[in-house]
Amino acid sequence: MLVVDANALFAASIKGGPSGEILFSEKFEFVTPEFIFKEFEKHKDELIGKSHCSSKEFDILFSVLLECVKSVPLEELRDFRAHAESVSPDPKDVPYFALAMKLDCPVWSNDKKLKEQSWVKVFSTEELLGLI
Repeated sequence: MLVVDANALFAASIKGGPSGEILFSEKFEFVTPEFIFKEFEKHKDELIGKSHCSSKEFDILFSVLLECVKSVPLEELRDFRAHAESVSPDPKDVPYFALAMKLDCPVWSNDKKLKEQSWVKVFSTEELLGLI
């Protein structure tokens, strides 16, 4: 199981390519904090513009993402938040770290700053490609 951050998920949906190959491989199970899908909806027009797909194509992609990436409500991460805040190099990444701590699994992110800590294993897209 891997916790996937917003940027990796956005890259997989916009560009496909290596990120899409990982996301749609059967090698991993993916999980993310629930708010990510709200962010997708909030930035729908921007994502459509960057991906050059139609609104209908985006809706189909979004429904596929909902099927292949399990979402976890933030309230389920409450017990891990304080520890995640002390470990995460960036406050915006605390939910990913809290989820990784709850599930005892790594994070998929291309943010090099996240590797500056040793509590949660962080894999880049390139590293994950080497595992499939």
